[in-house]
Amino acid sequence: MLLKADRLFHSSYHSQAVHIRPICRNARCTSISWELRQTLSVVFDAFVTGQGKKDWSLFRMFSRTLTEPCPLASESRVYVDITSYGQDNETLEVNPPPLTTYQDVILGTRKTYAVYDLLDTAVINSSRNLNLQLKWKRPPENEAPPVPFLHAQRYVSGYGLQSGELSTLLHNTHPYRAFPVLLLDIVPWYLRLYVHTLTVTSKGKENKPSYIHYQPAQDRLQPHLLEMLIQLPASSVTKVSIQFERALLKWTEYTPDPNHGFYVSPSVLSALVPSVVAAKPVDWEESPLFSSLFPVSDSSSYFVRLYTEPLLVSLPTPDFSMPYNVICLTCTVVAVCYGSFYNLLTRTFHIEEPRTGGLAKRLANLIRRARGVPPL
Repeated sequence: MLLKADRLFHSSYHSQAVHIRPICRNARCTSISWELRQTLSVVFDAFVTGQGKKDWSLFRMFSRTLTEPCPLASESRVYVDITSYGQDNETLEVNPPPLTTYQDVILGTRKTYAVYDLLDTAVINSSRNLNLQLKWKRPPENEAPPVPFLHAQRYVSGYGLQSGELSTLLHNTHPYRAFPVLLLDIVPWYLRLYVHTLTVTSKGKENKPSYIHYQPAQDRLQPHLLEMLIQLPASSVTKVSIQFERALLKWTEYTPDPNHGFYVSPSVLSALVPSVVAAKPVDWEESPLFSSLFPVSDSSSYFVRLYTEPLLVSLPTPDFSMPYNVICLTCTVVAVCYGSFYNLLTRTFHIEEPRTGGLAKRLANLIRRARGVPPL
C-alpha cells in the first residue's frame, strides 16, 4: 500500500471519493449488483519537491514502495504516462522498464502508458518491492503546456458596495470547430441578479443562447439558478455577464470575518469537446480498469466538465466595532460618576477641634479678659 496519511499533506492537491452505483447483471437488467469505487487523486509538484528537478519516484512521493498487490483484487495495475518516452528515448528514462505498454486517446490527445501488473511475479523483484522511477537524461525544455480547447475564467467587476457585475469568459481555441457548452450558475440570494442585463457576446457580436432556464432566488431559502446552452464559435472568446445588487443581511447572518467577503460558488461548464486525434476502436472489456481510471472515448469528441474560480464578493458590512466603543465609553462614564457618588456615600466626616494654645496664649487671654477684650 502506498497510502501514507502525512504525505498527502505534502502534496499540492488531494481528493478522496467514494462512488456507489447499481450495475445490471444481464441485458434485461432483471437483477442488479452494487459497485463500490474508492478513488484517491493526489497531485505532487515534482519540480518543487525535487529541488528544481522533475525526476520522481514512488519512494520520494509516498516515502514507501509497492511490496505486494491487494490480496482481494482480481486486477492490480500501475499506469505511468510515458508519452514523451515513446517519442524520444534519449530524453526520458523509466526504471524498471515496462513489460507492456498501452495506447489510447485521452481528452483528445494520444497517450502512451507503461503498464505494471502487480499480480505478475516478474514485476516485483526479489527484494519484494517495486519503486517506479522516472528520470530525465537532460533537463527538459521549459515549454508552456498546451492550451485546452475549452477553458473558462470568471471574475466580478464594479465599484462600491451597492451593485456589481458577474462575468464569465468561455474560450474555444479549436481552430475550426464550434461546439455547444452548457453553463450552470448558482448564485446566492444576497446577490440579487438583474436578469434583463444578461448579455452573451462572441467576437463582438451578440450570441443568443439556444436554451435558458432561470429560477429566481428566495431570500434566505434558495439561491438563483441560471442554466444556458451556448454555441461557442471556433477560435473565439465568449463573454457572459449579468449585473447584480448586494442585499443587506441581518447582523446575525454575517460570518465571523465579514470584512473578508463572501464566497460565491464557481460556474460549471459541461461540453462535448471535439478531438483532433481520431480514436481507434478498442475493446473496453479487455481493459476495464484503464477505462475506469482515464476518460477514454471511442468517438471524435470527449466529455469535459469544468469549474471556474470561486468568487469573493464584499457585502455592506456594519461597523461591528461600534458596540465595543460604546461599551468602553459607557463603562468610563459610569466609573467616573459612580466612583464619585460612592466616595461621597462611604466617606466619614469628622469635626476637628481647634488645638489649645500654650502658656503664652493663656497669659495673653488672661490679660485680654482683664481688659474686657475677647480672648484669642
